[in-house]
Parts: sequence; C-alpha cells; structure tokens
Amino acid sequence: MELTHKEIPREFLENLPRGIRYARRNGRDHLIVEQAFCPNGHSLMVDNVRLHGEPSIKLRMQFDDASGFIFVDSFWGSHDKLYSFIPTARDLGLAGGDVQCAVCNCSLLVDHPACEACGNDRFIQMLLPGSSSKILVCAKLGCPEHELIANDLSPELSEIVSDINYHGL
Repeated sequence: MELTHKEIPREFLENLPRGIRYARRNGRDHLIVEQAFCPNGHSLMVDNVRLHGEPSIKLRMQFDDASGFIFVDSFWGSHDKLYSFIPTARDLGLAGGDVQCAVCNCSLLVDHPACEACGNDRFIQMLLPGSSSKILVCAKLGCPEHELIANDLSPELSEIVSDINYHGL
C-alpha cells in the first residue's frame, strides 16, 4: 500500500496541536497522530501493531455477537485498519455496538450532528494531550468522515485539515 500525498496548509504546520506530528516521507508531507487518549486518560496508541511503520490506534469493538480489537492507521486521513476478529455484516452497521478504550473499556462513542457523508449521528472521540483538542471519527464503518477540533485552530483551517483523506490505499 502506498500513501497518497495531500497538501497540508503551512499555517497548520506552524501551529500543530499537541499529539500530532509532521513527517516527511519519500519527499512528501504527512501528519501522524502520535498521542490519543480515552476520557479516562489511557493511551490508545500501541507500538506492537504498526501500520506504515508507525504505532497504531487500538480500539475495542463490542457487538452483540462479536468483539475484538481494531488497529487504526495513525497517518491522518488514512483509513487502513487491521482487525483481531471478523465482524459479521450486521455488526458492521454499529447498531447496538460500541467502540471502547482497550484499557478500561469506557465508551468512546459520542452523539454528534449528522455526518455530512453518511448521515450517522455517532462518532468516535479520541482526546489529544491536554484534552482540549480532539479527533472525531464517524463510527459508521467505511465512512471516511473525520474531524480535528483544536482550540487554537480556526474553523476554516480545521475544515481544510479534516478534509485530508487518503482514499484507495
């Protein structure tokens, strides 16, 4: 798999939120989630499962019929994932399912205005260091919608960064 380059605004690079770092790979700019936490302060990052050479974000998925872990690529905008289990077609809709911290099992799902891409109103919330900045990801599997919310980031810049997606990896 190859990461596709997307332009990152200079203004954002000059004011990177804590927990996100800039990396230059093969002559191209990328953003990498370096630290993410549950509401109880547990790190969601794991070094033992790496995607594209970087630690991944480990989440517990709990359904009626199945449960296990999902490892999410930490490259901002990538949608690569590895599963420790095989969810059923019914499970994938997340109806009645939960996404949790892999350490303390607290739910990471939050209510959110309807997703512009798919209409879903549940998002996975991951806190960046200091917990005033956060990442929101649409909880509907396959939906690419994600959002970075940082206090010192203008809404316009937040929207530009949130629109960075690497489809077709």
